[in-house]
Amino acid sequence: MAWSRNDNALEHLARFGYGARGFVYCVVGALAVLAALGQGGSAGDSKSAIRAVLGGPFGAVIVGLIALGLAGFALWRVVEGATDADRRGRSPKALVVRGAHLISAVIYAGLSLTAARLAFGIGRASAGGDGVRDWTKWLLDQPLGPWLVGIVGLGIVAAGIGYGAKAWKGNVSERLALPAGSETWIERLGRFGYAARGLVFLMIGGFVLTAAWTQASSEATGLSGAFSALRAQPYGWLLLAIVAAGHFAFGAFGLIQARYRHIDAPDLGDANGVVAKAVRAAR
Repeated sequence: MAWSRNDNALEHLARFGYGARGFVYCVVGALAVLAALGQGGSAGDSKSAIRAVLGGPFGAVIVGLIALGLAGFALWRVVEGATDADRRGRSPKALVVRGAHLISAVIYAGLSLTAARLAFGIGRASAGGDGVRDWTKWLLDQPLGPWLVGIVGLGIVAAGIGYGAKAWKGNVSERLALPAGSETWIERLGRFGYAARGLVFLMIGGFVLTAAWTQASSEATGLSGAFSALRAQPYGWLLLAIVAAGHFAFGAFGLIQARYRHIDAPDLGDANGVVAKAVRAAR
């Protein structure tokens, strides 16, 4: 089935965003695979991957493009969540997915800001913290902090279950207009990537729930901590290599989405109006 394309600026930003996200996860996965095999590299998170790119040829330029792409992806997530651009409807499941898109927009907007700061040489020395641990500490210091952290942890676990369900029986390529003959291997690639993401989300959610129970932010950690926990298991190098390869697959699937995903985007001016209304409503 061929999808018609709405050729506007927002669509191009969204595709660029899928590509930037995919590229980052390809770097995450490649570095972690190398670390698992003892060939150099480090098993870190998205920020670590961006810092690794920064250290390569034309690093500042590439990281600047990543920042722009992730900003476009964050904007597209806002539009998806606020306007139902994918026509998911208003069922409870659809509303949960749309809400998750809005949360994703915040996350990728933050990552875009980090990439932009690194591209301009701002905060490079302090860019190595664990974001999950930092915001867990902040939440624990608030009234009802452990409960808030527990709710976040349950949300991360739910996201992990969602990724796993999509890997197990979901149609990961339903919104892709793929060339004939490529459907099977792309479907398998996507399932592998979603399965890897689901596993690490379950692990990260477990870390956050432990932090809520013990009221110790040191128990919480993100993707790099999940990689470290896998490496510490029996045959840990193999577990890490498989999950890292899954993250590379997730990134490669993102690059495919950048080219073949159906994106029914409104005009950028209309989208900006939607975002502005959402911001005013939140005030």
